[in-house]
Amino acid sequence: MATLSPWSLATYESIAEVLADTDTGLTGKEIGDLLTSLHINDPQPTASKRDRLTAAFVDRHNKDKGDPKRIITFIARAMAPIKYRERPELFTLRQDRLNERLAFVGLRVLDDGQVARGAQSRTLDEATRIATSIRDELRRRKAHPEVLRYCSVEVLKKANFHACLEATKSVLDRLRHLTGQTGDGSSLVDEVLALGKTRIPRLAINSLTTQTEKDEQSGLANLVKGMVGLYRNPTAHDPRLKRSITDDELLEVLNLVSMVHRRLDEVWRTERT
Repeated sequence: MATLSPWSLATYESIAEVLADTDTGLTGKEIGDLLTSLHINDPQPTASKRDRLTAAFVDRHNKDKGDPKRIITFIARAMAPIKYRERPELFTLRQDRLNERLAFVGLRVLDDGQVARGAQSRTLDEATRIATSIRDELRRRKAHPEVLRYCSVEVLKKANFHACLEATKSVLDRLRHLTGQTGDGSSLVDEVLALGKTRIPRLAINSLTTQTEKDEQSGLANLVKGMVGLYRNPTAHDPRLKRSITDDELLEVLNLVSMVHRRLDEVWRTERT
């Protein structure tokens, strides 16, 4: 990598904030081992992980007269994919968070763990757009909590195939939870949302007093059944290699599932006669 401009203290602190995070960062031993292997001094070994790593970065910065290359090597070593073979979602989480910070110095962590040149941002909004992932985009769009609860791990693993499956299953589970029914698939939707012979569904999304409201109720039932038929059933039965779901399609599916959950947030519970 060509000569880079010196980094600010705030940059080192923000990178340490990710790599030494209490819940998702490196352990104290991992930090110590990496510092030792890269011949980076550890001036505050008893400080908190974040302060310890920041102090080590700043010390190396001073020794290298502002050249951040050794710190970049530290990041690449910390992000070596082989370290995440049991927890690929942790790699994606750290990658996303690092990229949002590295965008301010025109760098990014690639999928192979290496650090390379990237678009440079000057504002927080620019940094977010540059570093955005599906998970971050869902949060930006304020996706329904049930969507994030059911498929966050699959999204972080970039397992689009299974993310669609889990997201669609979340709607069926929600219907069962709201009604106590034990069915599945289209039969469950018919039992819970469809107007049926009585014209009174177990869960109503409106007062059903006009034909427009009844059409809206039927539309939601058909939408959920279509979603199950399009994504849950094929995804559950087809071999994984025969299904290819792009990031764009996954986002569209998750947005749709989120909308369905919002309609279910304020349903009317009725008793059929």
